[in-house]
Amino acid sequence: MPRLAGNWPLNTVNTPTNNLKMKKLTHDEIAANRSALEEIDNVKKLPVYVVLDNIRSNYNVGSIFRTSDGAMIEKLILCGYTPHPPKKEILKTALGSTESVKWEYIQNPIEAVLQLKQQGVKICALELTEGSKSYYDIIPSDFPICLIVGNEITGVAQELLDLCDMALEIPQYGIKQSLNVAVAYGISIFELRKAYDLSQQK
Repeated sequence: MPRLAGNWPLNTVNTPTNNLKMKKLTHDEIAANRSALEEIDNVKKLPVYVVLDNIRSNYNVGSIFRTSDGAMIEKLILCGYTPHPPKKEILKTALGSTESVKWEYIQNPIEAVLQLKQQGVKICALELTEGSKSYYDIIPSDFPICLIVGNEITGVAQELLDLCDMALEIPQYGIKQSLNVAVAYGISIFELRKAYDLSQQK
């Protein structure tokens, strides 16, 4: 029997059973359904604040900016030695999202978190802890929420975990213990986006 790369038999590959054709959208067609930069302040935001603590890579920060724009979060707060705009590596990776995402640099992450707690925001770490729950177990009453994302190697500092109401983890099924920080952030923030959007439909 003929086989494809990866040793899959040809007859096990799914093929279309109808004449449905999908046309790739052009850049202009996609842009027509997106918010313009001058209107961004009027767009309803996802009630999520994100604290980046001691992220070392400019490229990870730029990627997180771009993902934050895609999810349209409330605010990105950069802390510790996390690099911030206008570093060219961030701007290159962010592709303009440093203009659309509201952000602030606060050197002390504890100060940033305490400010949010005083506003009634629930504090959550993206971290493996003894009591962490799966990233898809968020419920509507968890919003508004602050997601703390820690260093690429050491994760979220214990002094910040002590201020958290909960921790979210992304289950790992291979031999590695964690994902790249920007990838982990992308997975978790869009799960939060999904949970919030579904809650608004009820």
